[in-house]
Amino acid sequence: MCPYRLVLEHVTSRWGVLVLIALLERPYRFSELRRAIGRVSEKMLTQTLQTLERDGLVHRDAKPVIPPRVDYSLTDLGREAAEQVKTLASWTEQRMVAVLEARQAYDERKAP
Repeated sequence: MCPYRLVLEHVTSRWGVLVLIALLERPYRFSELRRAIGRVSEKMLTQTLQTLERDGLVHRDAKPVIPPRVDYSLTDLGREAAEQVKTLASWTEQRMVAVLEARQAYDERKAP
């Protein structure tokens, strides 16, 4: 797979989109981010954060304290990507009525 397609897949994945949009607001600790996103398993969130960190979009800041504290934030590159994803998400929300109407019209045309 071409490298840019792989990054595009990471950024536009179900959890990638939600992580990027959430981190646009502010840095989050893992448990806060999980609550903010909702319905994501710990394993999937961990994998998503590691992937986005590897791609240079998310910064992981582990503080050497007891108990351990890890904060996640966007890098400059991640902020750019998140802004683009947020625009697409906003468009989707604004045009949902039109999408639902199109689906209904399609289903009616295809019905026996």
